[in-house]
Amino acid sequence: MTSSHSIVWNRRLIDRYDLSGPRYTSYPTAPQFHEQFGEVELRSAIERSNADGRPLSLYFHIPFCSTVCYYCGCNKIITANRKRALPYLERLIEEIAMQGKLFDPSRPVHQLHWGGGTPTYISDEEKRLLMAATREHFNLLDDDTGEYSIEIHPGDMDVSTIACLRELGFNRLSMGIQDFDPTVQQAVNRFNSVEEVRELVDAARVEGFHSVSMDLIYGLPHQSWQTFSGTLDSIIDLNPDRLSVFNYAHMPHLFKVQKQLDESTLPSAEEKLLMMERMTEKLLDAGYVYIGMDHFAKPNDELAVAQQSGVLQRNFQGYSTHGGCDLVAFGVSSISAIDNVFAQNHKQIDDYQNAVDAGNLPVARGFELSDDDVLRQEVIKQLICHFELKFTDIETQFSINFKAYFVEELEQLKPMVDDGLVEVGENSIRVNLAGRLLIRRICMIFDAYINKSSTEIRFSKII
Repeated sequence: MTSSHSIVWNRRLIDRYDLSGPRYTSYPTAPQFHEQFGEVELRSAIERSNADGRPLSLYFHIPFCSTVCYYCGCNKIITANRKRALPYLERLIEEIAMQGKLFDPSRPVHQLHWGGGTPTYISDEEKRLLMAATREHFNLLDDDTGEYSIEIHPGDMDVSTIACLRELGFNRLSMGIQDFDPTVQQAVNRFNSVEEVRELVDAARVEGFHSVSMDLIYGLPHQSWQTFSGTLDSIIDLNPDRLSVFNYAHMPHLFKVQKQLDESTLPSAEEKLLMMERMTEKLLDAGYVYIGMDHFAKPNDELAVAQQSGVLQRNFQGYSTHGGCDLVAFGVSSISAIDNVFAQNHKQIDDYQNAVDAGNLPVARGFELSDDDVLRQEVIKQLICHFELKFTDIETQFSINFKAYFVEELEQLKPMVDDGLVEVGENSIRVNLAGRLLIRRICMIFDAYINKSSTEIRFSKII
């Protein structure tokens, strides 16, 4: 057993509880979405949303990549012909206009995110076109107080684009690094050097970006703790404000591109655990705070401050500093969370574009949350964001008796209490240091939809 600041690493407990499970960027999770949900239900949710007047969070999915990364499970279109982007962007702008007419124009946009694919695949002029359309139809903040972020591929963009992104209002960058080791990069077909990344980071700091985040993946071909440690040394030297270190989930039955990987070169489960353990220790020793699951942040970063202040949130992009927003998503496969519904757009680009051309909102499926879903969503959010919840807070918000409502779940928690993962008091549940790495497993207790026999197929391993 090892301890590092805010977590305790206990191999016996990890071996016992390291099952497959959701990441809880939403509850209920995407497998519950269904095609009986459509445009009528979405429009009704928008009407209720306008009545409440919450601020907005906007997400834009730009699916194009110039090359394929063999580990990737995202909705993407691989093409070197960058002219393919403009017809899609024209439909995206049409969707922005359609959705913009439905929302109260006074509602401020507290959060905005471009994801993909590779959002920086499109030209700077196309970026300006997309942001101008967004600004025309939604109330973007002009005082730099919102969290406006974009994902970038450091090996696939010019440093001059950094200034363009800042000009457009972006103030946070998320860089997909994955690994600096040349052998690993060759195996997964993803290339970005330390020098390229450093040039972009330096430019971002000159331009006044509030935060630079970097993504890494452990469990890729040819990785070991020795090779990954070198990548971490470079990352720590680059000094990002936030870090996400994801467990690679090898599921070629779901993501065909992963068949390009040689399974015999994947690190063993034992090696992956070693990488996770030592990586966590190294980052904590370097001064990062463990936020939860795969996320780390500098103590003065907004993410760490939000957690310390008890206002950290979670949405489809992961942990977030801005809560109380309705999430409006645009583009192929994107998911909105408006009032008490989730709505997902068509996953195939032709279906998406045909719907927009017909003047329809391109929603393909969704889910309307029941009162029980909303209640469990809040319980899971409190646990996954803050590692504790107070029964009285939930009782006041939902007019229930917590212990009576969750009598079965509290019974199921008892083995975890006995193992020291959680403490259940008279008025609270608190996740102990030994339980923080296994927070997904703890949250699964409160998930009414988990089918234990199918979790191995649907979800990645917790660690």
